Amino acid sequence: MTEGSNSSQHPLRVAVVGTGSVGATFAYALLLSGLAAEIVLIDKNHRKAEGEAMDLNHAIPFAHATRVWAGDYPDCAGASVTVLAAGASQAPGETRLDLLQRNAAIFAEIVPQVARHNPEGILLIATNPVDVLTYATLKVSGLPLARVMGSGTILDTARFRYLLSQHFGVDARSVHAFIIGEHGDSEVPVWSLANIAGMRLPEFCRAHGVALDRTAMDDIFRQTRDAAYHIIARKGATYYAVAVGLMRIVEAILRNQSTVLSVSHLVQDYYAISDVCLSLPALINRGGVQKLLRIELSESEVEQLRHSADVLKRTIAKLELTAA
Repeated sequence: MTEGSNSSQHPLRVAVVGTGSVGATFAYALLLSGLAAEIVLIDKNHRKAEGEAMDLNHAIPFAHATRVWAGDYPDCAGASVTVLAAGASQAPGETRLDLLQRNAAIFAEIVPQVARHNPEGILLIATNPVDVLTYATLKVSGLPLARVMGSGTILDTARFRYLLSQHFGVDARSVHAFIIGEHGDSEVPVWSLANIAGMRLPEFCRAHGVALDRTAMDDIFRQTRDAAYHIIARKGATYYAVAVGLMRIVEAILRNQSTVLSVSHLVQDYYAISDVCLSLPALINRGGVQKLLRIELSESEVEQLRHSADVLKRTIAKLELTAA
């Protein structure tokens, strides 16, 4: 008997809307994981979805027995998770917020159809600007708060941990640090809680006789924040790491792991921040987002987080959202 968020009587299904670089790479990672019994690919360009499904099916003899096909919105019915990766990609020199009008219009068409055919599933938004589109999805879909989330700063957090690991010469999996707020230029590094194997960075440096170089730390954050711009300038898009990040979120949901991940979610009364979607450490399980963890931030970090929320609120205000 398989486990899912909405039924244990049917094969575990994950739907992917949008088969561009991110959606297709996520579907590939999902196939290799063996987590889903069924993967349905949906795209406005149905032939593209068919081609991706064919290619993935040819990998099944090397991976896991999985049903993969190109479908349409009715195939979202029964999906435990629907990943929304449709939309225009970020162009060189363009910010994530510059994508707003184009992708908000696309989501206005997609979200009601997904919600109508699958009112019991979880929606995971990957398209940028992810925080604004997560807020729009929540309002347009009419789904419960817990079942709408965005990939948020899960990728920024991974980049931050990797760069810190390179600087300090330790395994990235032993570095614990969060990027919170907007998945974008106003994101906030939580330096006050960053640690290596439980040792805060100043303590780690003292114990190992190395200096905590603030200039180097500032550069690490700049590299974290601006990574997408550099990757896009070189190869046109980012998709490997974000696809694995999406995979990690989906795994936490499908396996009911109660994992803490930095996803984008609606914030209410968090350091006087309300009615905006942004990233904070959140407890993720089969029911979706169960709670946002209230972490102790420094005064400077609170100020930066409020600024990030204000940036997103001003952007959200440009949209005309009608609740479902």
